[in-house]
Amino acid sequence: MIKGIDHVAVAVENIDEALDIFAKVLGLEAEHREVIASYGVEVATIRLGNTAIELVCGTTPDSPISKYIARRGPGIHHIALETDDIQAELARVKENGADLIDVTPRDGKEQSRVAFIHPRSTGRILYELVQNRKR
Repeated sequence: MIKGIDHVAVAVENIDEALDIFAKVLGLEAEHREVIASYGVEVATIRLGNTAIELVCGTTPDSPISKYIARRGPGIHHIALETDDIQAELARVKENGADLIDVTPRDGKEQSRVAFIHPRSTGRILYELVQNRKR
């Protein structure tokens, strides 16, 4: 079952510049920053109550985020939905006819498990399912 929005991911060209804008303009600071080498990205999490804005920046020119920005420019990349049981949620969305980018969950930031639903199944919006580690 989907519990709510975990985060909204924003693709940025330069994470330091983006964090500076968030701090100066909105008064918001990142609470967590992490490089996920297997995806070729650096993420910075700005927590807002029970949800967050996640800034995502490619660390290599051929990372999916770098390619996304080259094609579409910076901006909102995906909406992440939180679940307590990612395996069951993947099975449910697949049973309901969705195409999956990730058939099995993979490691995400802060020891979470994540999987993406293909945007051709969701009106061209990229959704990520997230099962967070127990806090």
